[in-house]
Amino acid sequence: MNVSHATVHPVEDVPTTTDAGNNAPTVRMKDIQGMPGTAGGLALRLCQLLFAVAALCVMASTSDFPSVTAFCYLVAATGLQSIWSLILAVIDLYALLVRRSLQNLRVVSFFAIGDGITSTLTFAAACASAGITVLIDNDLDSCKQNHCMQFETATAMAFISWFTAMPSFLLNFWSLASR
Repeated sequence: MNVSHATVHPVEDVPTTTDAGNNAPTVRMKDIQGMPGTAGGLALRLCQLLFAVAALCVMASTSDFPSVTAFCYLVAATGLQSIWSLILAVIDLYALLVRRSLQNLRVVSFFAIGDGITSTLTFAAACASAGITVLIDNDLDSCKQNHCMQFETATAMAFISWFTAMPSFLLNFWSLASR
């Protein structure tokens, strides 16, 4: 059975004398909240999951959504966002419980690429659904025959899910860019 074991990494001793001034001690930056393996990162993942699942459930509860391609796209995008956020929330929770840092180049790259893809898909689906909702409500004035309130609610939840996914992507991307 492969069990993960904690490793101890040596830390440089801070020099006590400052004779030349050129030997300034290096400072290790702490994990920024919102990055993988932090409590802030777990909170962002749970918010992404909550709003994506809410958008998925509200849109799927209507009987009209399969007739519009943009709404089908919203269901698919929020479904993918839900799965992605759930998987990464479990990874973040595991890292917090065993006190592991997820600031590995491969892990952060994986998180950044996945966040970029899922957040772009969620944003595009929310924009497409918003356009169709505005068309149905304002231009065609046929909200009486459709489930406009549910469509608007699902679209708003998708946008909020995207708003919570963007900080995760930006922090991971910034972490990669600053290496």
